[in-house]
Amino acid sequence: MTDIKEPNDYELGCDGVELTYSTTSSDGSARFSFRDTERKLDFSGEQIRIRATELGTEVTVTLEAIADLQTVTLTLLVPAINLGAETEVQVTTATIETTNHTTIGGPKLITGPLQTYRVIELRGTAKSVQF
Repeated sequence: MTDIKEPNDYELGCDGVELTYSTTSSDGSARFSFRDTERKLDFSGEQIRIRATELGTEVTVTLEAIADLQTVTLTLLVPAINLGAETEVQVTTATIETTNHTTIGGPKLITGPLQTYRVIELRGTAKSVQF
């Protein structure tokens, strides 16, 4: 039985969005960078929440937290990938920007959806790099 060779570095983008995710770095911690027309944000270590699900690996960061208004998170869906003999493969995936609407009085003061979503399809490369 052969081992699966998984990528550790993802460079993705589409329509003004650029995203990079590294499962590890020179200090051993994960790195995540997100850029769009309004924001340029970098995350590392515990700022990045990683969870294995039926969808693949969900990688989530908080883009914005405004008390008594909203919290905006971004979740990247990372599919399982076996690089085989390759060092890089093309990948298509998605990220979901979730806005959780909040008030100091709780959800009963919000009329309508408590969460809204923006789905962004991304394309790019998944590769294995040495740190």
